[in-house]
Amino acid sequence: MKLLKYIPVLRKTKFFRNFSDKDIITLFNENNYKIKDYPKRTIIYLQNQKCKSFDMILKGIVTIKTIDENGKVLTVSEFKTGDTIGGNLLFADCNNYPMMVEAKTETTLLHMDKELVLRFCHTDMNFSNELLRSISNKILIIGTKLKSVTMKTIRQQIIEFLVNQYYIQNTLEIKLNMSKKEWAEKLGVQRPSLSRELSKMKKEGLIDYNRKIIYIKNLDIIKNYLND
Repeated sequence: MKLLKYIPVLRKTKFFRNFSDKDIITLFNENNYKIKDYPKRTIIYLQNQKCKSFDMILKGIVTIKTIDENGKVLTVSEFKTGDTIGGNLLFADCNNYPMMVEAKTETTLLHMDKELVLRFCHTDMNFSNELLRSISNKILIIGTKLKSVTMKTIRQQIIEFLVNQYYIQNTLEIKLNMSKKEWAEKLGVQRPSLSRELSKMKKEGLIDYNRKIIYIKNLDIIKNYLND
């Protein structure tokens, strides 16, 4: 039973903290769940594909992306081991994925069907509460991201990221933990547009940069852009 390998992962999540190993084994059967491995960069769900399961990430990182008619990619969010996807769609009248779901790394997902999810909800109130919390958080993440993209310029989004990382890393030398392509997708812009704006900011003396580091040269002016 492949599930046995991942019971420790399940028990660490808030969803299953009240379940014993025996409870989990009893409630799962071969017909109500699947555990599936996805290679890096695999598209797990296409945009508009029907949602048929509530999925928990047992290993890896999953990205949620949307692509417009011009081919522009926006990375809306990322989820990691222990996070869930599909909870906000499984019980909806229109339950098609509005965005693409992709495996950023080698990923293993636990796919639980609707009947199993309902069984967990009936068995444990905590599972129900965590499902509602997860659904609410997903709605908030998507709403906040789309508002940020539509209301801010590319420069403001770049600066917001740099200021945030300045406080996290506690240095003016900001180490990038992603490629320029991944950064552009997070901002919802084309990579050349990001590169052009970074070049302009460099010429204006706001920043300097190489492939892995962006150096903030004038933090006070940088911060002022957030208030424009």
